[in-house]
Amino acid sequence: MALFRVIYSLLFVLFMLCACSPRAEVPVNAQPVSDEAPIYPDYKDIVIPVNIAPLNLIAQAEGDQYVISVEGEKGRALLAAAGKKGKLQFDESSWHTLLKENAGGNLQVTLYVRNNGNWVKYPTYLLTIASEEIDPYLNYRLIEPGYELYRQMGIYERNLTNFKEISIYENGAGGDFNHCVNCHNFQQNSTQNFMFHVREKHGGTVFVLNGKADKRIMTNDSILGNAVYPSWHPTKPWIVFSSNMTSQVFHLRDKQKTEVIDSGSDLIFYDVENHTVSNILKTNSELENFPCWTPDGKSIYYCSATLEALDTLNTKDTHHRELAVRENYKDIRYNLMRIDFDETTQSWGEPQMVLDCAQRGLSVSVPRVSPDGRYILLTLGEFGQFHIWHKSSDLYVWDIQKEELRPLEKTNSADVDSYHSWSSNGRWMVFSSRRDDGSYTRLYIAYFDQEGNSYKAFMLPQEDPENNLMRLKSYNVPELTKDAIQINSSQLRDVIYADEEARKVSYK
Repeated sequence: MALFRVIYSLLFVLFMLCACSPRAEVPVNAQPVSDEAPIYPDYKDIVIPVNIAPLNLIAQAEGDQYVISVEGEKGRALLAAAGKKGKLQFDESSWHTLLKENAGGNLQVTLYVRNNGNWVKYPTYLLTIASEEIDPYLNYRLIEPGYELYRQMGIYERNLTNFKEISIYENGAGGDFNHCVNCHNFQQNSTQNFMFHVREKHGGTVFVLNGKADKRIMTNDSILGNAVYPSWHPTKPWIVFSSNMTSQVFHLRDKQKTEVIDSGSDLIFYDVENHTVSNILKTNSELENFPCWTPDGKSIYYCSATLEALDTLNTKDTHHRELAVRENYKDIRYNLMRIDFDETTQSWGEPQMVLDCAQRGLSVSVPRVSPDGRYILLTLGEFGQFHIWHKSSDLYVWDIQKEELRPLEKTNSADVDSYHSWSSNGRWMVFSSRRDDGSYTRLYIAYFDQEGNSYKAFMLPQEDPENNLMRLKSYNVPELTKDAIQINSSQLRDVIYADEEARKVSYK
């Protein structure tokens, strides 16, 4: 009898929930209007992966009832009724069925809004469904948008086929907020081997190799400073880093309030298994950063700038080197370089200029080679190397075969478009952008076809479409992976907090 009452209560609650939800039906006598559908995020006329989570949205039009119709070319329709604040949310199972049935084709999307008893119909827009999937997992850091305080921050993993987000590591989970985590990087879009840095308290670099975590202190008398920007070799347990002396400065009048300057940097090579580090390039007036392996492991690309004012200063004279960079920061422009690698001898060739960006009045950062080795995705801005703060920054591709530079005009915006990564099949890119409000970096996804064309980007979908407005954190360093994180956050925390076990690396 008690069991019957429980079942009856559950059925009653379910019935009431269904009864309270507006029923989704296409209005018969809706009046067409010419204005574009007022939706947030802007999901109009985009190319989406066949496995992406539902593109839930907000209808930003005054009304008391909302309906959106999504119709596939194979005749299957999907409807969503709006709840509070014009939110339109789709059933996940029905959404994925619709995408699979229409892969390679288009969906027609029409928004209907009722206000004062009258329905209006906005112009239909298209969703083109690419047959190529995007890697199902996206890893990123969430941080205060000012970047000057650590407070609560972490590295997270999001399942792109649904809305599940987990914490890989949070600095406050153990009750200690007084350290920073950054620069996470994965080998070949897989979480089997990855790393990230820990700064200040508990400082070191955490390496996860074949599922086992280890923390190492990368500072060494033979290298300039901390290991910073990383890139895993495609198949070997080797990582190239830039070793940087970076600091933040703050403007009083410039709208770009923060500038990250690099007063000294070199390139280093690290053997994860043998815990040895060696120099690739050790220079004084040359500033090298953002190394990136080619898919065949035979070369790295990197960024390099020359500041002659540093030539007479000792590499350990951090104060005067920083002053020199501050005085010249708007004149520092990085070029795209390449250096070849001999795997057998683990030796390096001579630096080669690939793209003279300075001659174009531009500065390059974050070169990322496409998985097929054909293109380099990069960010160009007017000066410097930390383009996440530069409103002039845009995404470009360098066609290695044609030796041709092209801006991604359909993908870029009028505001910051910066840090980016490829999917493992090379058909998708994820990047950070401030295009929404100029303050917070949010993540955008864009299609990149086999002919090297890019398309309009769309915002990372959320279960609650208001999340992108209400989440007061900036997304940082998006990295796509084919598999989910296997090691749990408590295991990582144990390694990070075990300061007495953190060992220094050896110089080779």
